Amino acid sequence: MQTRTLTLTQVLFPSRSFLREAAVVGGAVAATAAAAQVAVPLPFTPVPLTGQTLAVVLCGAALGSRRGVLAQLLYVLLGVIGLPIFAQGRHGLSPATGGYLLGFVLAAYAVGRLVELGWDRRGRTALTAMLVGNALIYACGLPWLALCVGGPVSRVVAMGLLPFVPGDVLKTALAAALLPGAWRLVGRRGG
Repeated sequence: MQTRTLTLTQVLFPSRSFLREAAVVGGAVAATAAAAQVAVPLPFTPVPLTGQTLAVVLCGAALGSRRGVLAQLLYVLLGVIGLPIFAQGRHGLSPATGGYLLGFVLAAYAVGRLVELGWDRRGRTALTAMLVGNALIYACGLPWLALCVGGPVSRVVAMGLLPFVPGDVLKTALAAALLPGAWRLVGRRGG
């Protein structure tokens, strides 16, 4: 069994209190909501290009598995009950994008867990952690989209995967580069 290492938020905010935990989780929810507003609608798909995936994987990386999941669950819940925090100020569980939102929760957990195992300390392992998170988002989003739009798999892939890969590659590389740099700024390499 591998030892857990500290996350960035645990190093930056070592003492735990309810208010501090609420602020950290709330900040992650706000960051995801803000990233959702960086959205570009595409005419051939109901799924917009957004900054959410970057926020989700960084949230998982900074908060760890438990708080990352809590932040993404809260984000999804607040949007489903009516706050306009999803892409383009939308709310509610969209038939086309609901699977991606649920994938955010799994991605935050997976990236957070990998970070707890020390995968955020070097670029290559940080990149792998971010790729795992993105893969989980697609693994949830594409089947849900397929149920909504029907048609052959090639249509679903053309609507829900291919247009997003170039941007996700850039966002993943950015996230993977930010993590080791953040640790250098914090001055900590271990947990």
